[in-house]
Amino acid sequence: MDGTLDDPLWQLAKTISDFRQQEPYEGQPATERTEVRILYSRHAVYFGIHCFDSDPSRIIASELRRDVSQDLDDHFEILIDSNRDRRGAYVFQVNPLGTQMDGLIVEEQRDNSSVDFDSGWDGVWTSEARIGADGWTATIEVPFTTLNFTHSKDVLWGVNFKRFVRRKNESDLWRAYRRTFGITKVSEAGDLEGIKDIGSGRLFIVKPYGLARYDKQTGQDPKFPLTGGVDVKYGLTSNLVLNLTGNTDFADTEVDLEPFNITPFKVFIPEKRQFFLENAGVFNFSLGDQDQLFFSRQIGIDPVTGNQVPINGGAKLTGRIGRLELGVMDVDTRSSGPNPYSNFAVVRLKESLWAGSYIGVMGIDKRSGDVLDGFNQTGGVDTRLVFFKDWFVDAHMAGTQSPGSPSGSSDVGASLTYRSNWVEGIVERRKTGPNFNPEVGFVERLDSNETYGDLTFKVRPSIPSVRELQFEGFLLHAPDTTGQVSTQEWQNTFRAEFHNGAYTDDDIVDVFTQRITTPFHIYKSVFIPNGLYHFTRHQLTYGSGQDRKFTYNFFERFGGYYGGTLNEFRIRANYRPTAKFSIAASETWDRFRLPLPNGNFSVVLASLQGNYSFNRFLTFTSLVQMDTSNAQAVSANLRLRYNYRPDSDLYVIYNVGTQFASIAPSNPPQVRETRFAIKWTYSWQP
Repeated sequence: MDGTLDDPLWQLAKTISDFRQQEPYEGQPATERTEVRILYSRHAVYFGIHCFDSDPSRIIASELRRDVSQDLDDHFEILIDSNRDRRGAYVFQVNPLGTQMDGLIVEEQRDNSSVDFDSGWDGVWTSEARIGADGWTATIEVPFTTLNFTHSKDVLWGVNFKRFVRRKNESDLWRAYRRTFGITKVSEAGDLEGIKDIGSGRLFIVKPYGLARYDKQTGQDPKFPLTGGVDVKYGLTSNLVLNLTGNTDFADTEVDLEPFNITPFKVFIPEKRQFFLENAGVFNFSLGDQDQLFFSRQIGIDPVTGNQVPINGGAKLTGRIGRLELGVMDVDTRSSGPNPYSNFAVVRLKESLWAGSYIGVMGIDKRSGDVLDGFNQTGGVDTRLVFFKDWFVDAHMAGTQSPGSPSGSSDVGASLTYRSNWVEGIVERRKTGPNFNPEVGFVERLDSNETYGDLTFKVRPSIPSVRELQFEGFLLHAPDTTGQVSTQEWQNTFRAEFHNGAYTDDDIVDVFTQRITTPFHIYKSVFIPNGLYHFTRHQLTYGSGQDRKFTYNFFERFGGYYGGTLNEFRIRANYRPTAKFSIAASETWDRFRLPLPNGNFSVVLASLQGNYSFNRFLTFTSLVQMDTSNAQAVSANLRLRYNYRPDSDLYVIYNVGTQFASIAPSNPPQVRETRFAIKWTYSWQP
C-alpha cells in the first residue's frame, strides 16, 4: 500500500476501465484512461487506482489538508453502498498527493457545499498516491470496521467511481454519468460481488480527549479549566450506529467567518461541529430554501451572541431497519450566562418507497429551566416522490407548541421540481403562521403566504471556451397571512460557464418590495425604520479559471436599498504556489447612502487565511478577520493540527474574537474572547 501498483497481486485483479464523461460531453468516452482494481483480505477491502494522463506535468495536486475541498485538484472518488439499499453510501476521495476526504450520501442527497457528499462523517482508512511518467496512481485500504460491515458471505455491494481532471474541468464516472445524476445517484451504482469468508467488521471506537485552556471573555475574570471527555461509536448492527459523547468539547472546530447582515432576517450559518455533522443528513427536514425543522446550531451555541453553551453529554442512534431509516438524538446542556439548562430530544423516521422517494415524520422536544419558556415541541410529516427520474414532488406539514399554545403555529408547503440537461423549474407554495416557533430549527421568515416560481434554460452553444449558458427568472410573492404585502421579489439572471472553470453570474435586474414592521439595526446608531420599501438592484460576478495557481472572483451589486442606495463590492483571491503553502484573501466593501441621520457610511469586512502543511499529517492554519462595523474590529485564529495516528489528533489553538457567529438578525454585538487551548484526542478500538 505504497501508492503504486507494482505488487503482482494487483495484476491478478479484474480491471474496471469503462469510464464515461458526465462533463463536458455527457456519455462520451473519457479523454484520459482510468483503471480500478479491487482486492480484499479478511479485514479490509483495497482499491488500486491508475489515472493515466497524456500530459502528467499538468496534473494538479495542491492540497495536503484532510477534509478540505479538493475542487482545485485532480481527484478520485470511491462510492461504497455496503448495505446495497440503493439509497445511501460511503464516499472516499483522494488526490494525487494521497490527501483524504470522506463523507456520506443519505437518500441520494448532497449537502449545499461544492462536494458530492455530506463531508461531516470521518472514517478510519489509509491512502497513498504517486505521480508517475504515465499519470498518477493511488492505493486505498478501507477496513470493514469503518464500513460497520458484519456479513461474512454472500456479499453484494453497490459501487461507483468518479475521476475529476482539473485542467480539463472533466468529470468521468463508471456509472450514473448523466449530468442530472452524478455519483450521488446511488441507485444507479454498479454491483460488486465475490467478497466472501471475511472477519467481523463491527464498528467500535472509543475516543477520549484531554483539554487545557486559558479563557478570557470581555468583562469577566480569566479561567484556566483542565477537563476531559469521551466519544464512543458502536455498530449495534451493520445498519445501526450508536454515538455517545460525554462532556463534549468543540475547541478544535473551525471559527466562523464573520457575517454582516444587510437583511431584516436571520443569517444561515452551516454547522461545523463534528458530533452534529456526523450522519447529519438523516435528520434533514427541509421546509424550503435554507429553512430547516431541525437546525443543530440551536444546541450548544447561543443564537444571539454566538457564545458556546456547555454540553454535558449526548447520544445519537442513526441507521436503517429494513426500509425504515431512523435518527434518534438526545443532548443535555448546562446553564451558562443567560442560557438555562436544557435538554433536546429529536426523532426522525423515514420509510423508503421507490428509488429516491420516502415518507417521513419528525418530532423535537426541548425542555429548559426558563420559567417563561419551559418547553418547545415541534412535529412534522414530509415526503419526497420521484417520478420518471426527473420529476420531484416535495411536501411537508409541521407545527409547534409552546407555553400558551398560540394559534398560527403551523407551516405547510409543497413544491414540484423538474430537472433535465436543458431546463430546470420549480413551483412552490408555502404558508408559515405568525406563531410558528421551532426553537430548535431555522426559519428565515414567519407570517408568510408564499408563492414561488423559478425557471432556468440551459444552452450548450458551439462557442470556443464556453461550456454552458443559463438564463434564469424567478418570482417570489410572499404577503403575510392576512394578505398584506410583506415580501416580493422578481429577478432575471444570466450565467456563463467556461471550460476552464471560469464563470460569470449576472443579475440583469432584481426588484424588491419589502415591508419593515420592526426597525432593524444596520450599523451603530442606524436603524431602518418601519415602512413599505421598493427598490431595484443589479449584480455582476466573475470567477477566474480554476486550473491556475492563482484564482480570484469579484462581485459587484448596486442599486436601491430601503429608500437610499447600497453598493456592495467583494473580491476574493487564492494563491497556491506549492502543495505545502496556500494563502487566501477576501474583502467586502459596503457603501451605504441612506436618508437617515448618520446614514452615509461604509462597512469593510476583510479576511486573510494562510495554510502551511509540513506534510499530510501536520498542518498550521491562520485566519485574521476585520469588521469595521464592530468596535473591536480585528480577530484572529491560529491552529496547529498534528494527526499522529488515524483519527487521533493533537491541537494547539489560539483565538482572539468569537468562534461562533450570531445567526440573529440586526447584527447584535458579539462577545469577545481570548482563548488558548491544547487538545489531545486518542482513537482506539477495544
